[in-house]
Amino acid sequence: MEPDLFTAAAEERQEKDPSASPLAVRMRPRTLDEVVGQQHLLRPGSPLRRLVGEGGKGPAGPSSVILWGPPGTGKTTLAHVVSKATDKRFTELSAITAGVKEVRAVIDGARRSSGAYGKDTVLFLDEIHRFSKAQQDSLLPAVENRWVTLIAATTENPYFSVISPLLSRSLLLTLEPLTDDDLRGLLRRAVADERGLGGSVELPEDTEAHLLRIAGGDARRALTALEAGAGAALDKGGREITLATLEEAVDRAAVKYDRDGDQHYDVASALIKSIRGSDVDAALHYLARMIEAGEDPRFIARRLMISASEDIGLADPTALQTAVAAAQAVAMIGFPEARITLAQATVALALAPKSNAAYLAIDAALADVRAGLAGPVPRHLRDGHYQGARKMGHGEGYRYPHDMPGGIAAQQYAPDGVHGRRYYEPTRYGAEARYAEVAERVRARLREEPREEPREEGAPPDRP
Repeated sequence: MEPDLFTAAAEERQEKDPSASPLAVRMRPRTLDEVVGQQHLLRPGSPLRRLVGEGGKGPAGPSSVILWGPPGTGKTTLAHVVSKATDKRFTELSAITAGVKEVRAVIDGARRSSGAYGKDTVLFLDEIHRFSKAQQDSLLPAVENRWVTLIAATTENPYFSVISPLLSRSLLLTLEPLTDDDLRGLLRRAVADERGLGGSVELPEDTEAHLLRIAGGDARRALTALEAGAGAALDKGGREITLATLEEAVDRAAVKYDRDGDQHYDVASALIKSIRGSDVDAALHYLARMIEAGEDPRFIARRLMISASEDIGLADPTALQTAVAAAQAVAMIGFPEARITLAQATVALALAPKSNAAYLAIDAALADVRAGLAGPVPRHLRDGHYQGARKMGHGEGYRYPHDMPGGIAAQQYAPDGVHGRRYYEPTRYGAEARYAEVAERVRARLREEPREEPREEGAPPDRP
């Protein structure tokens, strides 16, 4: 909401006594140039630059924007930077506590301010996904007629949580998770800056690395943990925030895990081998270690997709579907909710029947190709559609399987060099037992001498 006497008094107290505000609030950037990360949104001429007065004059005014990104990536920060830097009237609402009544009051105030003083209004609406369709509808006239310039923030996919008319009237800006380098610079600034800890503590490298793991790309979480660790160190009469002190302060043990070193590959390997060995509890343990260490959830999801094909295959054809769905969900929601999706996929894969038959089959076929056993494609399988192909005998003698009983035409398909070789050796586990029976029956039919056997009209195939 707009500042009042109480808000002004609170802000004055915070300026005189920095400890009255959380470290994350004190370190909030004052200008766009102080913003950490999101440089793709801060180029000259960008919508956010125009909102703070760097352009946007004349007939092409600044557009309303929807900021979409994980928690702690700077959505609220960007809005507050706009509020400090812009010469416009700035109003803030939260969809958690506000409703249509409050929205209409802001819009009415914006129209009065524009008419009486020629001053435009910027409305920051946090957590817009919590607004119902009717509540979001109440914003449309103001956004469409530019009575207000809307800055809306959401952690959920706006294509599902924001109504289409509002999306079409706004620019969607996607915020990326902060990198370790982004957060490292922020932590070091917070330790040294007078607005932060003012050099009262020291941050060793191992403690800093643990803070980065705790943060998981979330600046607010990083600064909150840093403040807790600093307070614990100062209470002990020391200046150094040791790893043990930080662990005590935030109640999270430092996972011995280097995302760029051996531990990264060792733990990932242990996860996959536990799934392969059907030990669901061990698999969940290694998954938890990767999550707690700040591993990229997309990396974990990729490993699960590989496992679904390499170790499960056709023993459970739904395993790959589960893994792919998990990867898509993880990309959409991110941590912390993604941990549930990854756990669901891990449990499903660990308890699924196992088969590496497809993995062995393609490797055996590749080995033959690399050994020079490719050979020419049989003449009757070659393309006979282009000019001159028929004169060379391409396609001649090809038997159309749909005209054969059971939809199987007994003819040679593989080149001479590998004719009769078997690559796929299905197991008898899970759903692959069915494929094993089908493969044997089809191979037997393919070995028969070619003969004309028109299929009876309406006769069903004799294989699944």
